[in-house]
Amino acid sequence: MSREHPEYIVVEGPIGVGKTSLARRLADTFGSDLLLEGADQNPFLERFYQDPRGAALQTQLFFLLQRAQQMQELRQGELFSPVRVADFLLEKDRLFAQINLDEDELHLYEQVYDHLTLDAPQPDLVIYLQAPVDILEERIRQRGITCEQLITTEYLQDVVDAYAQLFHFYNASPLLIVNATAIDLVSNDTDFLALLDQVCSIKSGRHYFNPLPGLIAGNGDY
Repeated sequence: MSREHPEYIVVEGPIGVGKTSLARRLADTFGSDLLLEGADQNPFLERFYQDPRGAALQTQLFFLLQRAQQMQELRQGELFSPVRVADFLLEKDRLFAQINLDEDELHLYEQVYDHLTLDAPQPDLVIYLQAPVDILEERIRQRGITCEQLITTEYLQDVVDAYAQLFHFYNASPLLIVNATAIDLVSNDTDFLALLDQVCSIKSGRHYFNPLPGLIAGNGDY
């Protein structure tokens, strides 16, 4: 693309909202490197969905150590790739730790966190995808990842609420808040190009992308 665009874009949002699929399409569009959360690499995640209390600490510590390695690799590669798209924000780690860990576990997590070098570059743009819990549940059901079918409505609501709290106060980077309820940003070119226009025009501040159903069509599984 010849249009000017942010050099480091992060797509975030709750489970099932479509952040990884959108990050992939943005990376393809910009011809950029793609940095993925890598949840499928966490050997404790399936156990966590089966037994949240029994496997929460292992799951969170694995993600935290994984993030430290990813941030180190990201810093080392800064001189070689001018554009990156990621499907996670470093701040999400503490968000999930606060949801999933008890007081003692959270204290241990924080101690480990404080001893790691997590020198994350600030994104040039964060895209926060929102959708209500019933939409997320349907998308999780449709994508058919076996362990995710164990996610409860209550847990998903906790995650949605935590993300809303995080981004209510977030001001570290320009922020685009997207109502992803009734749009398909992966399969529908009209929807995606409308979002892309927003992405390429934002330089600072907080912005909202809230297309009305019927004006931008599409409600696929992504």
